[in-house]
Amino acid sequence: MAEILVLFYSRKGSTAELARQICRGIESVAGARAKLRTVPQVDTVVEHPQPPVPQDGPPYATHQDLRDCDALILGSPTRFGNMAAPLKHFIDGTSALWVSGGLAGKPAAVFTSTQTMHGGQETTLLSMMLPLLHHGMYLVGLPYTETALNQTTTGGSPYGASHVVGPQEATKLSEDERTLAQLLGKRVADLAMRLEVSRT
Repeated sequence: MAEILVLFYSRKGSTAELARQICRGIESVAGARAKLRTVPQVDTVVEHPQPPVPQDGPPYATHQDLRDCDALILGSPTRFGNMAAPLKHFIDGTSALWVSGGLAGKPAAVFTSTQTMHGGQETTLLSMMLPLLHHGMYLVGLPYTETALNQTTTGGSPYGASHVVGPQEATKLSEDERTLAQLLGKRVADLAMRLEVSRT
């Protein structure tokens, strides 16, 4: 069994919905299992720390989740063309994993959501790839051989799955966005399974 960690931060639900679709894609692969985790908000008020367990949604990720996973798919909404601070704060704390090589040689992918069509999706996806490259992970994208990537008029990118919320605050994914998110999960799970077989 290959465990794929889907680790994300979401404020209004769009990135969380992408994460759920990615999990569906992962679990369409025989022998692969999705593990959904989030990160707490960054709190500048020390007197009121975040609760140790979220009130709703998936549990908070730990560094042990990263050590144990066979692949990682990272997601964040866009903040001025970059990943959101809570996710970056979590990733910035993984230096012990970097030193030990705990993520090296594992597949990885990224996903994001933005308010507008040109809201920095590609730069956000690239910003999330950089620490994964430093960790020695194998990056997985979406090929243009997929019909949905050629026909989408909303989200979707060769760099990873994405969603455009738009002026109506639509957290519901378009059919193409849903297809591409599931495909990304499937591609990462497929690679994780192949690598698992090659090690045995």
